Amino acid sequence: MKNRVRTAWLFLAPMLVLMILVAGWPLGRSLWFSLTETNINDMSASTFIGLGNYWGEFGLFGNPNYSEGFWHSDWGTAIANTFKFSIVSVVLETLCGLGVAMLLNQEFKGRTLVRTAVLVPWAIPTIVSAKMWGWILHDQFGLVNQYLVDWGLIAKKIAFTADPSWALWTVVGVDVWKTTPFMALLILAALQTLPKDCYEAARVDGVHPLRLFWKVTLPLIKHPLLVAVIFRLLDALRIFDLIFVLTSNSGSTISMSGYVRREMVDNGNMGYGSAASTSLTLIIFLSALVFMTAARVKLSEESN
Repeated sequence: MKNRVRTAWLFLAPMLVLMILVAGWPLGRSLWFSLTETNINDMSASTFIGLGNYWGEFGLFGNPNYSEGFWHSDWGTAIANTFKFSIVSVVLETLCGLGVAMLLNQEFKGRTLVRTAVLVPWAIPTIVSAKMWGWILHDQFGLVNQYLVDWGLIAKKIAFTADPSWALWTVVGVDVWKTTPFMALLILAALQTLPKDCYEAARVDGVHPLRLFWKVTLPLIKHPLLVAVIFRLLDALRIFDLIFVLTSNSGSTISMSGYVRREMVDNGNMGYGSAASTSLTLIIFLSALVFMTAARVKLSEESN
């Protein structure tokens, strides 16, 4: 047994060393920068300030200059925007993906072609999707605005990606369009593993399709569905590219990743940006931990 364990560690050693070099070193360096006051234009002139970037006169969380409250600060707004986007988009994508997966799980002519067509939005690179929708939703010559005006649904054209009251929800809509196929694909994989004899027996007994869905299908796919939601939630919490391209990282839509980029690249505050990056990693980790714990408790209660 000891030889087998030693052999296993021997095979794992190259991968562990590679992970330390690729992930561990950058994370450690970012954590160190977060404890310093460093400007990107002069990396050698770093000053160690401890937790000053987190909690202090110019800290992310304990800044006394937040006279109107933490959630009115740029960092607080970035956190709020990220969670609004993540929660709404993940819920909509899960519901839409479930519906699409249920449809694609049925036997009908041309199902293979439909499955391929459904995956097209997900296959398109995010930057391309964002630029495409940016043109479609343009307030001057976009197709959506033109149709809405022609049909008499709106009196004047709407700046979907510039108006603060529309921008964030526009990004959510575009993200739902793009990522719903991903959720549908994961849910469809779970549906393909379900035993068909249960459905045949229910069909013989005359069980209503809705009752069959709630009592048979949903309980059987709840674990794969939970995994899909967790994957999508972790991805949504680090959203950057879609918001940056569609809305130019405006104050009404800026995410935590966008805030990190702005501080590091635009403002050159490597130390402060690293603190925001470390906080982002911690927030995502804690969010996933809370969600998984709550889901595990819920599943254990249902099983009992």
